[in-house]
Amino acid sequence: MTDTPSASAQRPMIELSDVTVRYGGNVVALDNTTLRIDKGDFVALVGPSGCGKSTILKLVAGLLEPTAGAAIVGGREVGAIGSHAKRLGLAFQNPTMLPWLSILDNVMIPLKIVEPFRQDYRRKRKGEFRERAEALLEQVGLAGFGNKRPWQLSGGMLQRASLCRALVHEPDILLLDEPFGALDQFTREELWDTMQDLWINRRPTVLLVTHDLRESAYLASRICVMSSRPGRIIEDQRVTFARPRTLESSYQPDFTTLVQQLRMSIAEARAPGSTQSSEPRRPLEEVSV
Repeated sequence: MTDTPSASAQRPMIELSDVTVRYGGNVVALDNTTLRIDKGDFVALVGPSGCGKSTILKLVAGLLEPTAGAAIVGGREVGAIGSHAKRLGLAFQNPTMLPWLSILDNVMIPLKIVEPFRQDYRRKRKGEFRERAEALLEQVGLAGFGNKRPWQLSGGMLQRASLCRALVHEPDILLLDEPFGALDQFTREELWDTMQDLWINRRPTVLLVTHDLRESAYLASRICVMSSRPGRIIEDQRVTFARPRTLESSYQPDFTTLVQQLRMSIAEARAPGSTQSSEPRRPLEEVSV
């Protein structure tokens, strides 16, 4: 299958134009950063620690406003009245399930607080909304676990439930901040398949922050490499590996070559005294398997 976003998309879902973000007036987290993400795209942000990856997530989520430049999400500028007309889903490294609620009730939380679902929650929570949540749990291999409490599930199972919670309200944009980083390698790789299947079936616009370069190549349709602080996009690589991607394909020569190229780009960006252009470099050679 192709990763190309729908041709009907008239404007990007997410657009950062020459964005600068300063913390406390002195620390420059992002400097003249430009990024465009079309509807239905799956973009991974990689780079050294502290390069501004999570700052970009906060901008898109509306938790920050740019110090300079413009951040436009769903056609509306961040910080403007009525911004974020688009629904957001979020999943983090820590699933942060409420321990006094069942897994099913945790998954349904967005339906309780996000419009237009909130107004119908009391009427539909035991019917349509419950069925929606149970269908998602079944899709990620958690059928029959909806009545369990969070402390009764493993870390990998909790992260699967967290993905369900992030998607249950059919978000236009899904923000993932190191969602698999705390898991062991085997569980992490299983969840790559889970995330890939969810994206293929639902096609939200996804922005993933990760330090795992194999993960970025496995999941994303584009990988953006960021420089050391102050952060900029220094590589913008479209990944053309065929989907669905498999663990076996992730050990093919083209896949490992891409991961090594990304690793070298980040190493160069981290090197003391390295010079970093404010313009993205020419994209790495596109490869496919």
